[in-house]
Amino acid sequence: MKSSRRTFLTGAASTVAATALAGPAWAQNVIDAIINSPKRGMWGDRFDARASEGGQVSSTRPVLSSDTVFYVEQAIAQYTDLVARGGWPVVPARKKLQLGVIDPDVEMLRRRLMISGDLSLDAGMSPAFDSYVDAALRRFQARHGLEADGVTGEYTYSALNVPADIRLGQLQTNLGRLRDMTAKPLPPRFVMVNIPAAIVEAVENGRVVLRHTAIVGKVDRQTPVLTSNINEIILNPYWNAPVSIVKKDIIPMVRKNPSYLADNNIRLIAPDGSEVDPLSIDWSTDEAAKYRFRQDPGRINAMATVKINFPNAHAVYMHDTPQQQLFGDPARFHSSGCVRVQNVRDLVTWILRDTPGWDRRTIETTIQTEEDKRIPVADPVPLYFAYVSAWSTGDGVVHFRNDIYGRDGVAELQISTAL
Repeated sequence: MKSSRRTFLTGAASTVAATALAGPAWAQNVIDAIINSPKRGMWGDRFDARASEGGQVSSTRPVLSSDTVFYVEQAIAQYTDLVARGGWPVVPARKKLQLGVIDPDVEMLRRRLMISGDLSLDAGMSPAFDSYVDAALRRFQARHGLEADGVTGEYTYSALNVPADIRLGQLQTNLGRLRDMTAKPLPPRFVMVNIPAAIVEAVENGRVVLRHTAIVGKVDRQTPVLTSNINEIILNPYWNAPVSIVKKDIIPMVRKNPSYLADNNIRLIAPDGSEVDPLSIDWSTDEAAKYRFRQDPGRINAMATVKINFPNAHAVYMHDTPQQQLFGDPARFHSSGCVRVQNVRDLVTWILRDTPGWDRRTIETTIQTEEDKRIPVADPVPLYFAYVSAWSTGDGVVHFRNDIYGRDGVAELQISTAL
């Protein structure tokens, strides 16, 4: 059920009163500095482009950590004060602003970026989109999981104009999630999939050693929240299509193209293990759904070269994909619930580190054979599928993602559903 903004923020001030580490005058100091700041030069002036008075967006600190809880509490204190002082202005979403543009709207963009800590106060006020604003906007985009191109497109404007009180509520909601997940000590080595961010982190001794771009479930085929252990790697896997995909995708495709199964190396397997001739099936019905649709290993296999298995009640897994181009999409919500991992062989090598006989060279050599190979993981790696749409990595850096599945309860955060 959707929550009202008032309900969403209930208790915010009382919860963070003890963690108000940023100082009550923080927002007022920023606003005063904006009002009193000098005019600066034209866009072509080569400033040092110091993006922010805070830290770098990229970090080796994991999203899932007790430290993250502390940093989110700090961010909540800061945002509580910011909201109390009026938040940030709305930036008119009517023009394409980028390096070289001189326009009155740039001054509003500067104010917005200064208040959120993305633009240094040293940049001053000017209608020129200079190198200061370019660096600051790229930083803002990176914090929000957008393409950091320094251009105010539709989705950048949408993220800029989410009100500060909604962002505060989003931080509070996610603080509860993070507290729940870190209530018990985390293992020294684990893998975490952050669903709204569509990223995978391999964590060791409190540090992210690998971070992978991922593709997660569509809004109508959501990736579940779960906890498990990675216990098996399959190289050159057969793909057994889930019944949901058979009914929603494959059968309609066969009706349009009778050679679809042969073109994609998909075989029909009866319950007794025998292969069934597709020409014997009445494709105008769902009769075929009672058979197993098995795709042979190979480059066009839906899982490509690797499948990562772990026990779970949702029949989901992690895997490679032949559709590598989708990793470049800023809204990576395309799967039927499983998680596709970019550069998955790096992750598999890390997972199999303590499994004798499976170094990177052996993995690559085995993949070249295109023969199905199951590898039990000697020391199963803990795995967490989490839904964290707002977090902080410290140094004043706060990350936000769109609430793709609507679990934060506020419509303004579901921007990605339109992507």
